[in-house]
Formats: sequence, C-alpha cells, structure tokens
Amino acid sequence: MDLVLASTSAGRRALLERLGVPFSCVAPGVDEAPLHASEPDPARLAQRLAAAKAEAVAALHPRAVVIGGDQVAALEDEVLHQPGSPERAREQLRRLSGRTHVLHTATCIQHPGGAVTWLEAPRMTMRELTDAEIARSVERDDPRWCAGAYKLERSGIALFERIEAVDWNAVVGLPLLRLVRELRALGMPVP
Repeated sequence: MDLVLASTSAGRRALLERLGVPFSCVAPGVDEAPLHASEPDPARLAQRLAAAKAEAVAALHPRAVVIGGDQVAALEDEVLHQPGSPERAREQLRRLSGRTHVLHTATCIQHPGGAVTWLEAPRMTMRELTDAEIARSVERDDPRWCAGAYKLERSGIALFERIEAVDWNAVVGLPLLRLVRELRALGMPVP
C-alpha cells in the first residue's frame, strides 16, 4: 500500500522521513477559511482541518494510506491564526509572553478500510519576553505562517520556559508515537 502525506509542510515531511518508510507528498488544496469560520473550538477545528486534508488527498489516491495533519494554537479558547505579517507575529508573541497556551495537533489517517483521527495537545509555556527578543525571533525565523508565531525547530525554542507533551513530535506537527502504532496496525512495515 502506498503512503501519502497530505501536506507541503517541511516539518511534517522531515518527521515522517525519520520512520524510513517510502512516501510521497501531495498538497491537499483545502480551502480552510470555511472551517475556520464555522468551528470556534480549537481542538475540533484542528481535527476537522486534518480530516479535510486527508480526505481531499484520499479522493485522489483511494488505495493509499493518507496522512493529514494540522495544528491550531489556542490561548485559552481563542484560536491564534497564522499571523501572516511580521507585525501580527510580534503582536501574538507579546500576548503569549509569560503565558501558557495549547498547541492542538490533529492527525487523520484515511485508508481503504476507513479513517482514524486523533488529537494531542501540548501545553506550551513561554517565558517573559522583551520587545527586543520578540523582534529578533520574528526577524530570524519569519513565523508568519506558523500557528503561535514561532518556529520551535529553529530559534523559537529559546522563547519557552516549559513544554509539556506526551510526544514531543506533536509540537513540530506530527505525533510519531501514535502514528507508528496506527501504520503498523494497517500492516505497514515500520521498524
């Protein structure tokens, strides 16, 4: 059975490559705006987005195992959208400074026999940040298209005081511990 990652995310691709299983990447082409507009709950929004991406690619590859994923950062119950500009990225980081937020990471596997979707919710506690630190982080990492306005795989890790997660890979975008279990249950040869 072919394995397809319904994503163009370099982070998700790099995580999946660690498993040593051949796969291809396909851009899901999902219009996320209607889902963002209709789903106020951050956890459900992440799950719906992951499922929509997996379903879109599974429609093109019906015999494949398709992995879709998405992340939604939330401060309390407020969804923190991708900032889209350096100014909004700095504003998000000011709001997150010294506070704990949740990074809802959803994964959906579509396969010929059905689908499974799950959610992991790492708790992310930022240290108190100065305006200069915020400016440097945005300048170095350009997190305009990142939930929460930071890139943990780059210098964004220096913004945090504590990260609580069952699977640290979920913070980057693809929880490998559960993914391996699910792929093995589907008969895929994952070491």
